[in-house]
Amino acid sequence: MLDRIDFNCDLGEGCGQDAAIVPYISSASIACGGHAGSDDTMREAVALCRAHRVAIGAHPSFVDREYFGRRELALGPGAIHVLVLAQVRRLAAICTAAGAPLRHVKPHGALYNLAARDHDVADAIAAAVHAIDPALWLYALSGSALAEAGRLAGLSVAEEAFAERRYAADGRLAPRTQAGSVIDSLDAALEQVRSLLHDGAVTALDGSRVAARADTLCLHGDRPDAPAFAAALHEALRADSIRIRAPGADA
Repeated sequence: MLDRIDFNCDLGEGCGQDAAIVPYISSASIACGGHAGSDDTMREAVALCRAHRVAIGAHPSFVDREYFGRRELALGPGAIHVLVLAQVRRLAAICTAAGAPLRHVKPHGALYNLAARDHDVADAIAAAVHAIDPALWLYALSGSALAEAGRLAGLSVAEEAFAERRYAADGRLAPRTQAGSVIDSLDAALEQVRSLLHDGAVTALDGSRVAARADTLCLHGDRPDAPAFAAALHEALRADSIRIRAPGADA
């Protein structure tokens, strides 16, 4: 059983709940202008993270606000490399101005899922992160092409599991278009989290058991009940004597 885990959530996406979520998490991935976010929302999210000692990460995505970055766009690896560089550097500049270190990068939505399976895209993202700062952590779906690419690029990688998303039998996230892919019940989410912590596995939508490493546990901040989920998951981790710490943070 794990005795330590990072608990991350996405912030700065215009959902109006960031202040209610941030006390319960150890790291945050901040929207940096692709699917959501502006310089002002980035500054606000960075200030919240500083106030609560939450590690700050960048959440680059396809530039597609209409579909919240959850539609895969036809961009090649070179264009994706440039996209990630631009978005992460935009947030990094705001962090520098605020005196707050940028700690990690985690792709968002369709870009995250594409990088989980496409090695060329994964390599492009890992190379962009390394070019910005090789000390940055890369958050990637457990067992994914992006996790592999990050390590090959010399980055520290935090393999990610999800509290309130169901998995397919191949270990990837079930598409949001598939019935049951989003876990709406808090009890069901807690059951999945406990399975991750105790067994290192989850039950896929087809009933099979799928191994999943959980260096970091993700909660989506755009769900309406995200603050209640965050509080309950935080309490469940503490009740199991799990220390909630960002990757690389002191024990």
